[in-house]
Amino acid sequence: MSPQRVRLDHFRTSCAIREANLADAAALAGLMCELGYETTENEMAKRLESIVSDARYKTFVAVNDGQVCGMIGTYAGQSYEHNDLSGRIVALVVFKAMRRRGIARRLIKTAEEDFSRRNITRIALTTHLTREDAHRFYEELGYERNGFRYAKNLRRT
Repeated sequence: MSPQRVRLDHFRTSCAIREANLADAAALAGLMCELGYETTENEMAKRLESIVSDARYKTFVAVNDGQVCGMIGTYAGQSYEHNDLSGRIVALVVFKAMRRRGIARRLIKTAEEDFSRRNITRIALTTHLTREDAHRFYEELGYERNGFRYAKNLRRT
């Protein structure tokens, strides 16, 4: 077995997944920056206060050697189209230096297990058109492309 393979296998067994808390604000702000959303620790702390107190949201973090290295944020709620709750993966990101080690797969698995415990069987997500690696990743995990997302920023009044 190659040294890199041993190192990655060790990492996979030592990485822990847990629910996020307010003390994770700095790391989560850094992760949002990795996605291209400039976010300060104070901004993330304010967001997290609302998110962690809302039962519809769940935020899980991956921790390695005591440091947050990835996160997944989910939302569960009613939809207009279906009678039961629907789930949505709102954010998924792993620090660039920690990618390709199975962290995102573990975060997805954790989110899917959480949705399943809550009897949510339908999950949706969106990803930017330019993130082709992400498209392949989700398809490998059984997610299917089923539409287009349009966005528009409105002026603040």
